[in-house]
Amino acid sequence: MTACFANMASIRENKALPFGAPVLPDFCNLGTWLRVLLAVNGMALAAAFARNSRSPVGEFAEMAALVEPATIGSLVLLCAGRRVLARLDARLAAAAAVGVALFVTAAFGFLLAPLEPDGHSAGRSPLWAGLAAVLLLAWFDLRARAHAPALAEARLSALTARIRPHFLFNSLNAVLGVIRSDPKRAEAALEELAELFRALMKDNRDLAPLSGEIALTRQYLELERLRLGERLQVRWDVESCPPDALVPPLMLQPLVENAVYHGIEPLDAPGEIHIRLADEKDRLSIEIDNPCAADGHHAGNHMALANIRERLSLFFDLEATLATGAQDGRYVVRIELPLRQK
Repeated sequence: MTACFANMASIRENKALPFGAPVLPDFCNLGTWLRVLLAVNGMALAAAFARNSRSPVGEFAEMAALVEPATIGSLVLLCAGRRVLARLDARLAAAAAVGVALFVTAAFGFLLAPLEPDGHSAGRSPLWAGLAAVLLLAWFDLRARAHAPALAEARLSALTARIRPHFLFNSLNAVLGVIRSDPKRAEAALEELAELFRALMKDNRDLAPLSGEIALTRQYLELERLRLGERLQVRWDVESCPPDALVPPLMLQPLVENAVYHGIEPLDAPGEIHIRLADEKDRLSIEIDNPCAADGHHAGNHMALANIRERLSLFFDLEATLATGAQDGRYVVRIELPLRQK
């Protein structure tokens, strides 16, 4: 228990990112692209109206002819070179990102210069692109620092939500129930319980391999099988899923725990949990379904699902989705996220 509180304290102490080194966004993320394009077009529109020309809309269209391809080209190059940027010093990586924006804008400006009546706009474009890149990187840096406390709180909430008193109580009771009749099985169960809580106590800052999450979930199910016996039936469908796929830590086990608690435990007869993990066109699909219990029994799992949805958003922004619903007498939780591998 002391280790538990020590780990929670360390999370509270490391909420904020250290100042000094800039934090670059994920240039391959759809949310980053949308924000950059919206900001750049907004700047171009503001500049067009600030010039007090007779046709600000037409002037904005002329600017967009350079701004749009230059911005998209810069993002494509930065996405392609994300591994190189990750190996650089943070300040050097930020300077390289600004340099890419300058180079791409200058290249497009050179190509479009013959279309300009005087050529001055094309010559000034790299300067405006550099200024816009600096402002956007500063905004993304501030945004990342603002989200850092929320991410730390989400991790803390995930830890405290997973250490459920009813789970610990039921697991220990299940071990006590077999300690005399089957001491070896009870000893193995205690070791699995220790491994499970060791994983729950880790400082989970980064994405974790899916193979580890599956192993953790299997350990949890073995403990629950001591308590529920043949009532708990589990069907795994993971053959088409790469084991080195990266997922948010402590995501699969809480979802399966919800399925056990809300779908199997209320039943008198045996019930089956179906866990399906699949690679679907460079997207990782996670689907867990369980029998629908009595009306209202699923009300208690909204907090856990909201916690997971928030962590998905913090890790993947707009690229991850979580959907729930009842279908053919089964309660289904489906998650889709980008397929990232080691």
